[in-house]
Amino acid sequence: MDTTLSIGELAKRAGVSVSALRFYESRGLIFSQRNPSNQREFERATLRRVAIVQAAQFVGLTLAEISDAFSVLPDGRAPTGADWERLTRQWEQALDARIRDLTMLRDQVTSCIGCGCVSLERCGLVNSGDRLAVTGPGARLLKD
Repeated sequence: MDTTLSIGELAKRAGVSVSALRFYESRGLIFSQRNPSNQREFERATLRRVAIVQAAQFVGLTLAEISDAFSVLPDGRAPTGADWERLTRQWEQALDARIRDLTMLRDQVTSCIGCGCVSLERCGLVNSGDRLAVTGPGARLLKD
């Protein structure tokens, strides 16, 4: 069995576009080598790295956060269950903070237009205490 995949094969197996793979590579999330025909070849282990990127993006992590976490992964082999556990421990605080923020947004969204642009007195998200009222009338945040 061939140990490498072309970019098209990797895209098909991973369920992502070729352009996404090129972008991931440009961000240092995955790596390729060039064959004698100067075409990209990826180790099969790249499939697992792409799957981790997809899972991390699904839960709302940025590519920068994923890249930081990947700095501890070894090159040349598929990430293991222990690697995945180490990555997810790194992400727990960021995910917990997002959950808190989204919970607050959900709980307060009925009293908010979303951006405080009409200077609602009750807005606890952006215009707490109606502090935008002193800056003038109308959609203050949209004018800035």
